Amino acid sequence: QVQLVESGGGLVQAGGSLRLSCAASGRIFSIDPMGWYRQAPGKQRELVATILSGGSTNYADSVKGRFTLSRDNAKNTVYLQMNSLKPEDTAVYYCNAAVRGSRFQAPYDYWGQGTQVTVSS
Repeated sequence: QVQLVESGGGLVQAGGSLRLSCAASGRIFSIDPMGWYRQAPGKQRELVATILSGGSTNYADSVKGRFTLSRDNAKNTVYLQMNSLKPEDTAVYYCNAAVRGSRFQAPYDYWGQGTQVTVSS
């Protein structure tokens, strides 16, 4: 079993910054990819950003140039630095990790419990 522990959400004014962290623990051989999704009220969950163990990143168009995702492979942790936040960034942010328990296992998707990010105008 794998656990994802998220931290860093909160309330911030438009134009401000927040940093989210997500640490994975448990039976982990590899994690590829790892990243963040978000879900606003009344909307479907959407990709924010993902990162591979080699460092390649993928961002939603809506956050490019404002959000930066990084990863510490030794700690199985990802960090999402969110700058120039907008009210439309308000959502519950969920950490996601595609985890292999061994080299012979297919990846399995794990999700964190979510952390609220609220951006006031």
